[in-house]
Amino acid sequence: MNPYPLGLRLDGLRVLVVGGGAVATRRVPGLLDAGADVVLVSPHITPALRAHLDAGRITWRERRFEPADVEDVWLVHVAVSDPEAAHAISEVTAAKRIFTVRADDRHAATAWTPAVTRQGPLTVAVLAGGDPARAVAVRDAIAEQLTTLPATAPDLGGTVALVGSGPGDPELLTVRGRRLLAAADVVVIDRLAAGLLLDEMRPDVELVDASKIPYGPSVAQEEINRVLVERAKAGKFVVRLKGGDPYVFGRGGEELLACAEAGIPVTVVPGISSSIAVPALAGIPVTHRGLAQEFTVVSGHLAPGHAGSLVDWPALARLKGTLCILMGHKNLPAIASVLLEHGRAPDTPVAVVQEGTTPSQRSVRATLATVADAVQDAGLRPPAVIVIGPVVDALANGSAL
Repeated sequence: MNPYPLGLRLDGLRVLVVGGGAVATRRVPGLLDAGADVVLVSPHITPALRAHLDAGRITWRERRFEPADVEDVWLVHVAVSDPEAAHAISEVTAAKRIFTVRADDRHAATAWTPAVTRQGPLTVAVLAGGDPARAVAVRDAIAEQLTTLPATAPDLGGTVALVGSGPGDPELLTVRGRRLLAAADVVVIDRLAAGLLLDEMRPDVELVDASKIPYGPSVAQEEINRVLVERAKAGKFVVRLKGGDPYVFGRGGEELLACAEAGIPVTVVPGISSSIAVPALAGIPVTHRGLAQEFTVVSGHLAPGHAGSLVDWPALARLKGTLCILMGHKNLPAIASVLLEHGRAPDTPVAVVQEGTTPSQRSVRATLATVADAVQDAGLRPPAVIVIGPVVDALANGSAL
């Protein structure tokens, strides 16, 4: 018999979950997202469920199921693997005419949980006639298509979105970022934005190149701010597509303030920062137990000692953690010199990774004393991420390399 598809509005309504294992761990977040008053009955619960308990999001009855547990309940999820226990619960809920999901036996249940994908305010649920594997496959195919569809919210016109595109690989753009990019009327790009994303835009989208070439031609920040405000005031939905994260050396704060002063609403979509992603894909964890309990990200675009630099390089030399330097390619010799001068050991491992996450990724590993010459000999060019610290060699003997 085919199921009758129905969306349950559970806000403020009590839902009983029997079981505290992996199935319950998967189901509870969706129930909480729907606003349900979740009561969990189980002798034991997983650490993830305990986190919900500690945050006050669920109620836990630390024992086995009792028939009285179904009082004032609108829906029951039986998340136990014992068929006899599950059947006993079903008998109680059937007598009370309460719809019941069974993790152990779909055919013994009176309700099924669909395969679900959520894209912003849109929720798509798939039921495939008792075939959960097929439902998941269909769900995944739909989800992939939804990421390329434009956002349909009616109030995007006249607004700006600051979208971080990540470190270069277009697949590292967030789902929300891709959805907003598909809805854009105007896209203002910078040099480090994932270039392949531009080929996915609608042909009628206005593309504004606001690239800042290091030590070369660049568009003034004031002009970028003017474009964002002007196009938004004309009723356009403007996406400022930036490399990495908008607020990590991306001047996103300046652009938000310019829009705010002009009365333009701004949406910020964080991006994956190259300071973490690029080392990771070069086989370098920025923290590693026993080696580094901290990591510091700084800009190296101004040389140590430059009047405009706010970086305390002598203080950084005294830290024991990982140092990640962005935009420091040109000033690497001076940076290495000042770190050595103020106490960093000459044999400190260093990696320099060029164009990380892209097909052009290259890297050089050396020591703090030799890295400047090694980078020059290898012909590495910007953009490059510099990683300094023992974590550089943390996975040297592991499969990640």
